Amino acid sequence: MSTTTATAEKAPLDEVMLAMDVVDTLRHRQDLVERELAGDAREKQLIEKLREIYQQQGIEVTDAVLMAGVKALDESRFVYTPPKPSLGVSLAKLYVGRKKWGPAALAIALILVVGLGGYFFAYRPYQQAQVEGARVELSEKLPAEMDALYQSIFEETKVQQAVTEAEQIRGRGKTAAAEGNRAGAEQAIASLTGLRDQIRQEYQLRIVNREGQKTGFWTFPEVNTAATNYYVVVEAIGDDGKPLTLPVTNEENSETENVAVWGVRVPESTYRAVESDKKDDGILQRNILGLKEYGFLDVDYVMPVLGGAVTRW
Repeated sequence: MSTTTATAEKAPLDEVMLAMDVVDTLRHRQDLVERELAGDAREKQLIEKLREIYQQQGIEVTDAVLMAGVKALDESRFVYTPPKPSLGVSLAKLYVGRKKWGPAALAIALILVVGLGGYFFAYRPYQQAQVEGARVELSEKLPAEMDALYQSIFEETKVQQAVTEAEQIRGRGKTAAAEGNRAGAEQAIASLTGLRDQIRQEYQLRIVNREGQKTGFWTFPEVNTAATNYYVVVEAIGDDGKPLTLPVTNEENSETENVAVWGVRVPESTYRAVESDKKDDGILQRNILGLKEYGFLDVDYVMPVLGGAVTRW
């Protein structure tokens, strides 16, 4: 390829580069542009000024190139014009700046995914299972437990009173369960359990006869200070010879306490008989006040009693 041909091929590119340089010169010499183009002077005067500038720099520029540069400036060629704001522009800017906001956005997205996943796939199923479990327990499990306790009482008791009480308790409990009252249903089960255990208990109600502890005492009731209440101190001894702790209601304040020793109110005749028995030789020959047998609710007393009791004296 000849030198002439190569120069001819390069000429257009060189002219374009010169035209771009002309535009750049015009942008940097804004005062020149404003005086020449904004006024009434013609393009030739501007071209002459530009030629002088390039000649001072030792650069030869043709009129065609100078004219092309002036036109390019006028047409805003070789000048970057920012696009107008739009959704596409905003998305493009976000994409370009993804290295800045990408990691934080990814972390937030992961947190949301984990949080939502935990809520929908763990917490909600667990919560629904809890609700369903509570529903099944109230509608099926607790009533079935009441029926089982009632059946045990019915089969084991030897008194109609226990069956009647069990029926009433079971009825209240099932009503509470049907109404969604869990506390009421559980209270019924506790009462039925206590009634069943009471039926199964077997013990001797013995009069206490040991050093350092009273065998009996008497008091003046607050409601009638002219009267005298007599008590013998007792304890329940099971078949294994060990004392039992039982719920006893104090007749003086109507409070029920679980105690191992308490006082049973008796007629004065019973009190004096126990007192006389102990004074004889310091040992109670008749120390059994009553017996509680399997299948029964109450103690079968072998000495006359008045039924009241106290837990403190």
